[in-house]
Amino acid sequence: MSAQYVIGLDQSTSSTKAFLFGPGCELIAQIGLPHRQLISPEGWVSHDPMEIHQNALEAVKSLIDRSGIDRRQVAAIGISNQRETALAWNRHTGLPVCDAVVWQCARAKDVCERLQSAGGEETVKASGLPLSPYFTGAKLRWILENVPEAAAAARENDLCCGTMDSWLIYKLTDGRSFYTDCSNASRTQLLNLGTLNWDEGCCRLFGLRPEWLPGLHGSNGLFGETDLDGYFPAPVPILAAMGDSHAALYGHRCLSPGMAKATYGTGSSVMMNIGPHPLAPTQGLACSVGWQLDGGTTYVLEGNVNYTGAVMSWLSKDLGLLDSADRAGELAGAADPRDTTYLVPAFTGLGAPYWCADAKAVLCGMTRRTGRAELVKAAEESIAYQIRDVAALLGEASGIAPSALYADGGGARDRYLMQFQSDLLALPVTVPQCRELSALGAALAAGISAGLYTGRELDGATGTVYQPRMDGETRARLCAGWQHALRLAMQNDDRR
Repeated sequence: MSAQYVIGLDQSTSSTKAFLFGPGCELIAQIGLPHRQLISPEGWVSHDPMEIHQNALEAVKSLIDRSGIDRRQVAAIGISNQRETALAWNRHTGLPVCDAVVWQCARAKDVCERLQSAGGEETVKASGLPLSPYFTGAKLRWILENVPEAAAAARENDLCCGTMDSWLIYKLTDGRSFYTDCSNASRTQLLNLGTLNWDEGCCRLFGLRPEWLPGLHGSNGLFGETDLDGYFPAPVPILAAMGDSHAALYGHRCLSPGMAKATYGTGSSVMMNIGPHPLAPTQGLACSVGWQLDGGTTYVLEGNVNYTGAVMSWLSKDLGLLDSADRAGELAGAADPRDTTYLVPAFTGLGAPYWCADAKAVLCGMTRRTGRAELVKAAEESIAYQIRDVAALLGEASGIAPSALYADGGGARDRYLMQFQSDLLALPVTVPQCRELSALGAALAAGISAGLYTGRELDGATGTVYQPRMDGETRARLCAGWQHALRLAMQNDDRR
């Protein structure tokens, strides 16, 4: 019986999803399992690594059982994952020393301020990233300084530190493989962007040893084999790993410089292919490895927005303004278009292109006519404004003006948001038919590595294209109001 299916395992901020792709890289089935968002009294955001590992096992098993295929027909697994989230575990026991510190979490802000005062900004330039609590290195140093179990494992040189892909690979292979790929590694502030090796200066800056970090592979290397706790009759190779945003860019087939995408997930990544050579970080943007396939490296320029889809979750779960986040676009479309309410969702500071960790969330411009629909509209539009600002800087920094934006993630299903995004950018926004681009990209890379795919399976794929309708005067007026709201957020007046 020939193996002809590939599993894309997408470990995201809110859930772990498994996807089954067929011989033509067509999506056949999917299943997702949510995990808890652990919020401390300080507002710190954490995930339970053991819960995520169990969800990964259960998602893949349920996927295959429900699809009815023979387990022996799975040729390969590709992993895409939330990126800057930091994990540390004991190499001997295989158990985490604490919960994972999620990429959204700014608890390492004081770490970065100390390192900044000591000249650390110069050291991290080698990584292509600005010094920020957003990235993994500062989070790992916070763990070493604040978790006694981590410090004890470090003293015994028995510590493993990594991102979610390396944790899952380690657990799925029963501790036999401890690897990451260059796309994930390039988001840690620990990888030298020129040599593509762990940078000793960056490791020292964050109090880490290179031997505590995973081995480095290309994005379509052999990361190990898993029998999924005895579920598979024979081990299945893990043949791809990519950060979720990188995998999405690859799944969109943005293979040429200047092609750009935005992922509308819990947060958002706005990323553009810049070709085979890195650029220095500039203007609040970061340069990273897009992917490394068969020895060839593609670099990307990127800006990350902390709160996009998470804003909709806040409206529905915390404020009760929505029965479901899926209804946001419908309600926003029914709002008074003359309403002047703006929301700046700086709940844990602002990421790119502002990089203001001290910013506070702001709701301003309300009138007596402002109601539930208008508040939802302001939240929806805050997503598009942030992505517009990042996209503008991508063009300025690279010298390549994007001609269109490709969209994926849950927010890409929101017709109001996609149209408003096109209006703000004055560019077409393309939403492909398959919106699970992170899993698709990882599965495609794994299938190519397994010899199952050629890479041309997605040629001619169709989707929905949103064209701009807004006139320039209206666009300028709306963006001026957004800039005013941003200035209020970045004043960081604790009396608000």
